[in-house]
Amino acid sequence: MKINILNLSFDIMKILTPIIYIILGVVIFKIIKGIIKKTRFASNRLKASQRQRIDTIKSLIINIIKYIIVILVILAILSSFGVNVNKILAGLGIGTAIIGLAFQDLAKDIIAGFSIIAEGEYEVGDTIEIEGFMGEVVFIGLRTTRIRNFKGATKIISNRYMDNIINYSDNNSLAVVDVGIAYENNEEEIEETFNNLFKRLNGNIPHATKDLELWGVNSLGDSSVVYRVVVETEPMQHFATERFLRKEIKKEFDKSGIKIPYQQIEIHNGK
Repeated sequence: MKINILNLSFDIMKILTPIIYIILGVVIFKIIKGIIKKTRFASNRLKASQRQRIDTIKSLIINIIKYIIVILVILAILSSFGVNVNKILAGLGIGTAIIGLAFQDLAKDIIAGFSIIAEGEYEVGDTIEIEGFMGEVVFIGLRTTRIRNFKGATKIISNRYMDNIINYSDNNSLAVVDVGIAYENNEEEIEETFNNLFKRLNGNIPHATKDLELWGVNSLGDSSVVYRVVVETEPMQHFATERFLRKEIKKEFDKSGIKIPYQQIEIHNGK
């Protein structure tokens, strides 16, 4: 039995060619991926948010390159089997137009996703509000953004709808505590108590970026004079700081004998 060596070699090459193309594609992708990941943009001078944005853009570029290499490898394999790749490429123009019409919304989402990431409108970890839903950004993709509120509920929104948002993480927050003090308390004693409180707390307030301020009398209530105390805090840390301040104010007032009024009900038993 004679074996045709030429036919055997041809069959082996038909089997090996796709494998070689796949290996080449994987190697090229890993080389490009390594180069992109190792690229540095004066990272020591960048803020954490800027580094995060650069890492996100790098990830997107790597994904795009991966899909391009996959398409090229598939076309190369088809060509090795005698498929007319030119016709496929020519048909892509019509196919792209049809797909573009069918997936207009998807294209809008992707374009909006690139814009959000490039311009840094918000980033993962930011607290934002949109359409009355407030929460932390936990994921930004090319198509959608995911926001999780403090209860754990996650809202997924298409990127094309991510406009008119409020970003609470761009600037520092303001902790505001209104304190009601009974009218019978002496003004000088009140001011002295606040001064003692400020001396004790300034520099030791969690998340505070400045010293405490007394803005004075904020309102005159039915049974109390309401004083307002404020302090600037790190973004979205004002709630925790307000709770801390209320506790410390109560302790200082108890020590100084300053009365905080509370509602009382008098019951008269008529005879």
